[in-house]
Amino acid sequence: AKLIDRFMDLALDRPDTMERVVLGIDIRGGENIRSVMEVLEPLFEKHLIFRMLFLDASDECLIRRYKESRRVHPLAESGRSLEESIALEREMLKPLRDRSDYVIDTSLMLTRELQNRLYDIFIDNAVYKNLNVTVLSFGYKYGVPQEADIVLDARFLPNPFYDEHLRHLTGNDLPIRSYVLDNEEAATFLKKTEDLLDFLIPESIRAGKNQLVIAVGCTGGRHRSVSVANCLYEHLKADESYGTSLIHRDVEK
Repeated sequence: AKLIDRFMDLALDRPDTMERVVLGIDIRGGENIRSVMEVLEPLFEKHLIFRMLFLDASDECLIRRYKESRRVHPLAESGRSLEESIALEREMLKPLRDRSDYVIDTSLMLTRELQNRLYDIFIDNAVYKNLNVTVLSFGYKYGVPQEADIVLDARFLPNPFYDEHLRHLTGNDLPIRSYVLDNEEAATFLKKTEDLLDFLIPESIRAGKNQLVIAVGCTGGRHRSVSVANCLYEHLKADESYGTSLIHRDVEK
């Protein structure tokens, strides 16, 4: 944190060779991270043009990433558990998160999706969409996604699994989509769900949420849930006030 002032001076003194400058800070700075805002406050007062980006992820996602990489959390000391370390990290970084211009939840993002989002913001200067809505299809036999904010059950719809001519296809194929959705019950279900989401999403934006996960489930996650998820995604992506993404978690199982 103590180097930020000097770093900024160096960047400002070299406008001929440095057009865009990025400074990355994370919790590995330990307790010094608490003093970052003290250093930044005078820069706000000087009206310097700079933007703050905060990368976030759910606790479940962070725990999984640490376990997969077998890395030790920088704050895991004196018997502190991983969960306790993450909670302390959140508390220490909260002032930075609250003051950030952009907060991106990377929990469900692929690396290339994050790259594209950063490119849109900092290279193309596109309008930043603070909320990202993910429509996620899944199979109940493989478990309900822990990250889901809203869970929709599509198991009441006609099941193509019992038609041997359709079983090998997925909800991404037109014959399955027609089989599942070309009936009054499906049309009513989609209309009521779309009306609900059209109400909830603006409220989520006003509440400051960064990520909303809408999970649609059927038995195996190949036919009905995929068909419904595709329709909901097509409806939601027409609104440019938030970002949208589509994931079929179990379609290949």
